[in-house]
Amino acid sequence: MTRSDRNEATTRPRFPGEKLTTQEFSRLAGTVGGYPYVKIVLDRAESVLHFIDSADGMLHVRYIACEILGMSIDELAAGLDSFNDDVYRNPDRRFLLGTLALHTRGGLAAETDHGRAADTFLSLETVDVDTMSQDMLRFFYHRVRDRIDPALPLLLKPANHRQEAYVAGIPESEIPRVLSHELYSTASFVPLNPGRAHGRLRVFRSEAEYRADPEPLEWHDIVVMPRVPEDVPRVSGIIHTEHTTPLSHINVMAAGWRIPNAVGVGAADRIERAGLAGRWVHYRVDADGTDLHLAAAPPREDGDRPTPAPRAERVTVDRPDLAPTPVTPLTDLRAGDHVRFGTKAANLGELTHLLQHGSPHWLGFYRVPRPPRDNLLRYLARQLGLPDDADEAELDRAAQRLVKEHAQVPRGIVLPFSLQQRFLDSSAELRGALDRLDSALRDGTPDVGGLCLDAQRLIRATPLPDPVRTELDRALDRHLYGAPVLVVRSSSNAEDLSGFSAAGLYESVADVSGTDAVADAVREVWASLLSPRAVRLRHQAGIPLDRCRMGVVVQEQVGATVGGVLVTCNPLSPQDFRSVYLNISPRSVTEVVTGEGAPLQYLCNTMEGGSRTISLGSTGTDLDGPTKELVGRLALISRLLQAHFSPDESSAAPVDIEWAIEGDRIDLLQLRPFRTAG
Repeated sequence: MTRSDRNEATTRPRFPGEKLTTQEFSRLAGTVGGYPYVKIVLDRAESVLHFIDSADGMLHVRYIACEILGMSIDELAAGLDSFNDDVYRNPDRRFLLGTLALHTRGGLAAETDHGRAADTFLSLETVDVDTMSQDMLRFFYHRVRDRIDPALPLLLKPANHRQEAYVAGIPESEIPRVLSHELYSTASFVPLNPGRAHGRLRVFRSEAEYRADPEPLEWHDIVVMPRVPEDVPRVSGIIHTEHTTPLSHINVMAAGWRIPNAVGVGAADRIERAGLAGRWVHYRVDADGTDLHLAAAPPREDGDRPTPAPRAERVTVDRPDLAPTPVTPLTDLRAGDHVRFGTKAANLGELTHLLQHGSPHWLGFYRVPRPPRDNLLRYLARQLGLPDDADEAELDRAAQRLVKEHAQVPRGIVLPFSLQQRFLDSSAELRGALDRLDSALRDGTPDVGGLCLDAQRLIRATPLPDPVRTELDRALDRHLYGAPVLVVRSSSNAEDLSGFSAAGLYESVADVSGTDAVADAVREVWASLLSPRAVRLRHQAGIPLDRCRMGVVVQEQVGATVGGVLVTCNPLSPQDFRSVYLNISPRSVTEVVTGEGAPLQYLCNTMEGGSRTISLGSTGTDLDGPTKELVGRLALISRLLQAHFSPDESSAAPVDIEWAIEGDRIDLLQLRPFRTAG
């Protein structure tokens, strides 16, 4: 049968008495995220349910416009926004749109009409922007249920938090349901970073087993364990056998290393059964794949020799500016100061400035054409509570109000690179240790770990010169007076770079009180620049030791009821330009980025609005309603910040933001580029 024959045969509507079977579903289905799916349209005016041939990814609106209403593509494009409003937002809409997805049992308990658990079931969901009322959802479910083989269970999957609230008011005996986080928690495969690798499989059943193994990981190894810890050396591939988040430090590092990385539940057992543990394999992760791929392979020719890891593309680091510079408050820093204070501090200074004074680039993401739309400004207007035709001046004022009312950066000071240099120059012994380390790296000495540890020991033991200590004490008194607890953070010029994120590589010290403790914490942060792992990873990336400097941010430590990390993209679905992805912990931001616990995971739509929970994480409970609303505002604020920090007019480069919420206040703790794979 040809494609045109197939379309003619399988996109016809379903009439009374006809039921969709598993076999016909398979003929119609496309695949997304590993799940077979079929799009459907219920025409209420004609009382007809259409099952769309979905293998070619035809959009609902195109099917309705061209196949039902007889419109041309050009006519649809010219009025796309109005058409979308009519089918997704109109309370008297003619069409109800949804998607059926086929799932294999993975710990979920859907019952058939005869009371026994089925091996497969269908989920029915709308798109996340759909504003169907509770009555519409009920009507839609029952009409679809009537047209499906009764032996195949059908569960309603709410598409956003609003629909979850509606469905909660309907008895489960009437409409069985499955939530997004329930499906995500049973997924056996999640691609975190696509790619290919040729390496040796190293399987560990626990982190303790990994720590106890006397054979260290090598650059050619592919490491398999429940959750790979953040301090592993550079490897060729990663397989987590338990669910994790794309935003943990190790997964951000893996994206920078451009290595394949995936969640593969049960992968360790499969590897053992196949006899692949400890063997060389070809490993592949596809972004749209349904499983990870492993195949036995011969060893690499260089795999048995103790050669250093291959150099990545050389990472460019700006030469640090060591001109004498005072300890400076964050309020006086801007983005261009990264050569004197480090990237993290400069971004925080820039952020502090624009929260107070606004930005001419606020609207950048929404100004960009999204064909066939000229721009997305009408969607931003709706998010800001303005009319669709609000002009840019009105939008700019509303955006500024939103940011000023809800977001702030905790006050702080920054120690520049020049102050670190004054400290290093104060000790001949310390200078000698650094010279020996630099010489060893240039000579290709295979193991410099001992030299790194010697340098770190000297940094921790060397007192701050009196003039440096006096300057630090005065800055603390002037700019952080009254702050009961401080946090001391790293701010290097060798982080947040293209090809080298350094996520989690340098130290931060929390819960610091008193000037003596601040001085100790500052030295600890400086010492982290020379940890064996940091030196090794920078060397592998081609970053010279003499180019690396460390600024230090000292900030007031803020309390939080929830905190986390967000990125202004959807790392699980790169083509999704609407969503901001958030990891949330009721305990600490640290728990999110270190991967110690599984966080709540949210997607917030910054175009049409709304949000949904992807995973409940370790807590097993969701946020309350007011906190969900505040998280939605945070997502919209982050989209405005993305436009300000974008390196070009496309406003497409995502940012990574660490944040904390206390009451109705959002504290922005860090902002940096988010380097996607590619």
